Amino acid sequence: MAGVAEVQNRQARPVPLAQPRGPPPPARPRFEPVDREKTCPLLLRVFTKIGGHHPNEDFAVRGKEPKDEVQIYTWKDATLRELTDLVKEVVPAARKRDSKLSFAFVYPDKNGRFVVRPVGMTYSYGNGRRMDDVKTLAELSFQIGDYLSVAIL
Repeated sequence: MAGVAEVQNRQARPVPLAQPRGPPPPARPRFEPVDREKTCPLLLRVFTKIGGHHPNEDFAVRGKEPKDEVQIYTWKDATLRELTDLVKEVVPAARKRDSKLSFAFVYPDKNGRFVVRPVGMTYSYGNGRRMDDVKTLAELSFQIGDYLSVAIL
């Protein structure tokens, strides 16, 4: 009977947590900064709109894009914070203290129809601590020739 009492007094061992099988997930790619003194900038066509993004149909006909266009020369290592500050220089509504700027890439899909894909959001007067502030165009898979839609909310 002594053996039975000893079994009851033992505490259960903690079960080790199951480890995920397979290779570890790929690390988020970090892109090398561009040497802006030696690298030619790209032309980024930025379309701003107050209240939301332009619908896909606004980009359907080449040459008839929305009229509220801002052209920015920049590099693929430009952050959303840098782009926010540039948009604020030309769009008064983006300068309001409580404004949020939503960024989306606009590009044609396999069938030639334009897609608006949201990629991040910043505050007009952010402190650089939000995750989206430091995202670069390259990290967000920007391709030269894509448009940038900025919704001012």
